[in-house]
Amino acid sequence: MLPYVVKRLAWAVVVFIAVTLSTYVLFFVIPTRPSAVRGRDITANLTQATGIHGPLYREYGTFLWRIVTFQSLGRSTTSREDVNTMLKRAAPITASLILGGVVFWMLVAIPIGLLSALRPRSLLDRAAMLFVLIGISVHPVWLGLILVYVFGYKLGLTPVGGYCDFFYAGSSEVCGGPRQWAYHLVLPWITFGMLFAALYVRMIRASVIETLHHDYVTTARAKGASEWRVIRGHVLKNAFLPVITMLGMDVGVAFAGSVFVESVFGLPGIGRLAVRSLQRQDLPPIIGIIVLVTIVILILNLIVDLLYAWFDPRVGHSPRGLDEEERAQLSSGRKPAAKPVRV
Repeated sequence: MLPYVVKRLAWAVVVFIAVTLSTYVLFFVIPTRPSAVRGRDITANLTQATGIHGPLYREYGTFLWRIVTFQSLGRSTTSREDVNTMLKRAAPITASLILGGVVFWMLVAIPIGLLSALRPRSLLDRAAMLFVLIGISVHPVWLGLILVYVFGYKLGLTPVGGYCDFFYAGSSEVCGGPRQWAYHLVLPWITFGMLFAALYVRMIRASVIETLHHDYVTTARAKGASEWRVIRGHVLKNAFLPVITMLGMDVGVAFAGSVFVESVFGLPGIGRLAVRSLQRQDLPPIIGIIVLVTIVILILNLIVDLLYAWFDPRVGHSPRGLDEEERAQLSSGRKPAAKPVRV
């Protein structure tokens, strides 16, 4: 297990260096045509705003050192505000949106996908497939506007936009606290999680159906194990291995989806900050957003890799620990066939 963890950490470091180097080359090295916005030269102000100058190797070293030590990446060329301060203010809002959306779509997808797989071609299964079709087809901007109009404007059950901090601000004029925080984010969570919930319903259904047809499940049933014990002890862990992998990847992709949701509900998160910075051609905040998103995605994928190895211990072992059939499958480029995970 330890060599597997070390290898994953090494790959994370390599990817981090590759992304930061590409970001440095894109913004600092590649010559661009000088352009002016509101009387200022963008390319000339970038070096001044970040304070990074000198030979190429020294510039990249300074850039990388600031990222590793969490130092300032410069100031905005429009508001003159520190980039780190802007990210610290926007990151918790986007994190609240994404984490709440993940909880929502998993709470919806797991029971619907599992019940649909256990009762294929039933009325529930057909209704689930209709939900999948609608969820995949609906754009989050359209869905968000419909939810705001119905539940916020017409029924008055939820606010039409805005954000309240999770921690109470201590002033009656500023909303805060967990209750107001969740009250303002319930519609963004539904909007954000609807697309992924539909995708995960289909994924969980297919994975559970495939696992139910494996030999070890048939053997467990033949030995007299109850249906719930078969599902809990033999199906769930094996069926959720691909779901865990996709969850780590989709949380990273979810940063792109947060742009639409934050725009609809007026949430001052990272997505809205990125759009505003692009419109103003404010490069330092864009650099900070790229670096922050890269670090978060690397950490999430590392966590998912470790969880995958915990669910399936064969992943963390070298081919020497496998039997002859599994070594033959690995040498041919195929993944070893799934075996039951005992509880």
